[in-house]
Amino acid sequence: MEYHLKTPLQKEEILKLDIGDVIYLTGTILTARDEAHARILELTEKQEELPFDLEGAVIYHCGPLVQKKNEKWEVIAAGPTTSARMSKMTPLLLKNYNVSALIGKGGMDGVTDTLKGKCAYLAFTGGCAALAAENIKNVTNVHWPDLGMPEAVWELEVENFGPLVVGIDAKCNDLFSEIEEKAGKVVAGLR
Repeated sequence: MEYHLKTPLQKEEILKLDIGDVIYLTGTILTARDEAHARILELTEKQEELPFDLEGAVIYHCGPLVQKKNEKWEVIAAGPTTSARMSKMTPLLLKNYNVSALIGKGGMDGVTDTLKGKCAYLAFTGGCAALAAENIKNVTNVHWPDLGMPEAVWELEVENFGPLVVGIDAKCNDLFSEIEEKAGKVVAGLR
């Protein structure tokens, strides 16, 4: 199925998604890579408040290329980064915050049970950095610029951002694992 959803996402919306569904998002998404995840968890451990709201949030595993034009940030490219790098930090992130969706490329290892009942992983095709930038209408804020451009948290206003494919749904179905299993059977049959 195809869904056009607005952020922040509601739990009911996440629960109806199935692997293979195509999603387009409108609203605000936050970029976060390794360093941003580490800082979020560090501040959480210190019980310090984050400068952005993760309630129902969508986190995009992305290190965008941005430039300032006429005192305003403009996104030049915003392709997904490999999500597996954030796999180890995701359980603690989701334990502490009500993040509703993660966007990235390549799937995530060992997070399927962590997503159960509350979050979906949405895959965006790698190599589509310019396409992604076309659907980003505005940079509303940047947090932690001291981490550097790709590692800072960018608040992006998006419109029909996608196509995104539900790679892991909130029912513990993992499209990447299913494809790997089917491919393994095909390869075994060729021997």
